[in-house]
Amino acid sequence: MTVDLAGLRMAAQRLIGPRCPTPAEAVRWSTAVQGQDLPGALTSVALRTAGGTRAAVTAALDAGEVVRSWPMRGTLHLTAAEDLPWMLALLGPRALAGVEKRRAVVGITEAELERARELAISALTGGGRLGRADLLAVIAAGGVSTQGQRGYHLLWYLAQTGTLVLGPTAGSDQQFVLLEEWITSPRHLGREEALGELALRFFASHGPATVKDLVRWAGVLVRDVKAGLAIAAPRLERLVVDGTEHWLDPATPDRLAAARAEAEGVHLLPGFDELVLGYADRSCTVPTEFADRIVPGGNGMFRATALHRGVVVGVWRTGRGAGRPIELEPFTELPPGVLAAVQERYAALP
Repeated sequence: MTVDLAGLRMAAQRLIGPRCPTPAEAVRWSTAVQGQDLPGALTSVALRTAGGTRAAVTAALDAGEVVRSWPMRGTLHLTAAEDLPWMLALLGPRALAGVEKRRAVVGITEAELERARELAISALTGGGRLGRADLLAVIAAGGVSTQGQRGYHLLWYLAQTGTLVLGPTAGSDQQFVLLEEWITSPRHLGREEALGELALRFFASHGPATVKDLVRWAGVLVRDVKAGLAIAAPRLERLVVDGTEHWLDPATPDRLAAARAEAEGVHLLPGFDELVLGYADRSCTVPTEFADRIVPGGNGMFRATALHRGVVVGVWRTGRGAGRPIELEPFTELPPGVLAAVQERYAALP
């Protein structure tokens, strides 16, 4: 039996079939959405939301329904506001494991980090909001140097340890606020419950996926994933593909069957989208021979992708000049009609 892993993943991720009703629900369903590139993250969420627009996702950030922080792997993600506290508690310790070595590299002391925390709390208490540059200026004025990599490390550390979070927007900037003030209904889970929650939600929103996929995605240990699966497995479906065990939401195959025509069409995704980035093994979506075209030189910068029938067939970017046309770089000669469908998709992008 041939299993359409790529199509099933598109259905699980709400890229085909019924989308989530709101941006907050789309982010909550995904558990976390890659957020290194904020404009791209807004588009990724909008694509998974019914009638989605980037403005609606921005509004969810401004309303405190969605936040942006470093919940796992020391990497920026969007999460539902209430999920961030339990994710930081579960996944933060591994991200912080090498902090002393990093601290030595950037030349910063623990005392300076705590002084920066005091300054940030003083500046933001009572509903304060500051963009990155302004907050770093406050910290520098308080006697803690923010030169070079120190500024980024300070803000990352204060967010990673639960003091700061990126919340509301101001133009193209996103502002820092105090986590305990901004997230008014936090969820707090015990470790075993959190591992079960993580496994259930990852495999439901990303499956079919493997233990290795979740290990890479969340930056956890194999034993942690297996502990979570022991709790979540009764609510998931097991699928073996080429001898490898995958897990998924039992409803996903029916979602794909109902959206088969859409799955076989053309889709455009921004860089860093979860469909491409969210797996240790993405070969069902990204042909191995073209992987380096998406991440040139393995530099960690994922380019925007064009898909046909669930498989990446090229990379794209917004061009310059009148109308800002799409600039498509196909990997091979495209089948008839695909280029026209790409143009149509581009015109309809959120």
